[in-house]
Amino acid sequence: MKLSIIIPTYNEEEYLPKLLESIKSQDFEDYEIIVADANSTDKTREIAEVYGCKIVDGGLPAEGRNNGAKVARGELLLFLDADVVLTEGYFKEAIREFESENLGVAISQMIPLSTSRRDKILHEFANRFMILTESIKPHGAGCCGILTRKKLHEEVGGFDESLDFGEDTDYIERIGRISKFKVLRKPRLLVSIRRLEKEGLKNLAFKYTKSTLCDFLGKKLSASELNYTFGHSTKKRKRILYSVCGEGMGHAIRSGVILEELVKDYDVLIFASDRAYKYLKEKFENVHEIYGFNTVYENNEVKDLKTFLKAMKTFPRDLKENLSLLYKMARDFKPDVVVSDFEFYASLISNILRIPLISVDNMHVITQCNIEYPKKYRKDKLKAEAVIRSFIIRPKRYIITSYFFPKIKDPEKVVMFPPVLRKEIMNLKPYYGDHIFVYQTSKSNIRLLRTLKKIKRKFIIYGFDKDKTEGNLYFRKFNEDEFFKDLKSAAAVITNGGFTLISEALYLKKPVYSVPVKGQFEQILNAFYLEKLGYGEFHEEVDKKSIERFLEKLPVYRKNLEEYEGGDNIALIRELKRTIEELS
Repeated sequence: MKLSIIIPTYNEEEYLPKLLESIKSQDFEDYEIIVADANSTDKTREIAEVYGCKIVDGGLPAEGRNNGAKVARGELLLFLDADVVLTEGYFKEAIREFESENLGVAISQMIPLSTSRRDKILHEFANRFMILTESIKPHGAGCCGILTRKKLHEEVGGFDESLDFGEDTDYIERIGRISKFKVLRKPRLLVSIRRLEKEGLKNLAFKYTKSTLCDFLGKKLSASELNYTFGHSTKKRKRILYSVCGEGMGHAIRSGVILEELVKDYDVLIFASDRAYKYLKEKFENVHEIYGFNTVYENNEVKDLKTFLKAMKTFPRDLKENLSLLYKMARDFKPDVVVSDFEFYASLISNILRIPLISVDNMHVITQCNIEYPKKYRKDKLKAEAVIRSFIIRPKRYIITSYFFPKIKDPEKVVMFPPVLRKEIMNLKPYYGDHIFVYQTSKSNIRLLRTLKKIKRKFIIYGFDKDKTEGNLYFRKFNEDEFFKDLKSAAAVITNGGFTLISEALYLKKPVYSVPVKGQFEQILNAFYLEKLGYGEFHEEVDKKSIERFLEKLPVYRKNLEEYEGGDNIALIRELKRTIEELS
């Protein structure tokens, strides 16, 4: 066999298929692929198996490459990182140049997997630097692809596994001493810019300048000296700062489900405000209270001026105390990533301390997708976009939950999943009883109550914080067990446009009559898509006739809901963990 391709991996399910497809498309067949996997927690191994790769155990890159080389049958070894892609004709061009010049070790020039002019210039500069200095000192990095002869690999004893940084340059240098080294001129590799995106140009340039200078001076650096990681650690659990918006209960409920999974594998420091804090502190340790923003509602309408004045009254105190608390605790805790469920202050602290930020919420469907909406709500949309963009600043990844799926603007940064559901909801056995389930986030919607009294149906009502019966209206104080029982047996649901209850109702096949809070575009959008998909109705105002018509059409909506499939949370949790590993 001519060529053995060795790929060290750890949680590379996003990138590995692209590399393997590019290998498969080459006009060259005399090769084998060996994947040295460091116990990936995603589907990396399954992907490698599907493509017919030989799989061996890996570790840090040096160990993985050596383990792959031990089972290699090719006379030539090509070490590739998992996030590169081969250009057309790469194998033939690389081997032709390698053999014609009787080389012992070689690397390829790079083309960034980016449309950015800056990235192209930076990589071309790196190419020219490598060519300029190739006669001075053999050097290179794993991302450039390392092509060598198996007999030379064995002669130098492979990669030095005692080195946790620069093992690739050290390897090239040692083989270069006993053979000929060259930067190949024609074949090029398409390389990922994920580390550049993660660390930023300034940080990465400093690290590589320092490491290159030390290398040319003969000094070895460790990964810890450069704060350089390979996405996994065998010594300690990753650390996550997770912060949750306290407006309503939706953010807290979603975060509670996600945190139950994260605390199994990570050390998590949790911050939340208002109702989210009260909810989460009963479920988890290490939960800390911060101040949050609150919307002022009157008669099912957002009062913008009162909301603004209320926020401005406390903002100086909130900003000072929240940042002081978050800054001190983050510096002590040293999180690898920050995860925010639409929580403003964690977004700020991630940028101040330059810690990668992951956004997990339903709000960003407004800014990150090409949504449809009635044009008369354009002003509300613009207002919502401004708030969303100011709340969550420059996240590395957007993970959006939704029961509707408009086109994503930037699939490289944004992923969408079905709504996160509590296991209690997923375990319910729903049926259609005789009552209508009513939920309101504001206690001020008196018009709704007057209307419901005129309709000859039983209404079980949550959100008014009282246990009382008034004719056909049965008020309930919030109790989770009773809430689930009443929702499970409801004939239908009447609510605002709140995302969580609508999502849970749809999962249980309950038609929804939605009256979104005026001025609250997120709720308006939820109600619009609810009606568009045929799962219920969107109304600006509540009135007796429209509710009665809705109830008459319940068989139609129930039939439509038979096609609705909610998620099981697994895919979202897997993606979040994969992103945490990638960014940390």
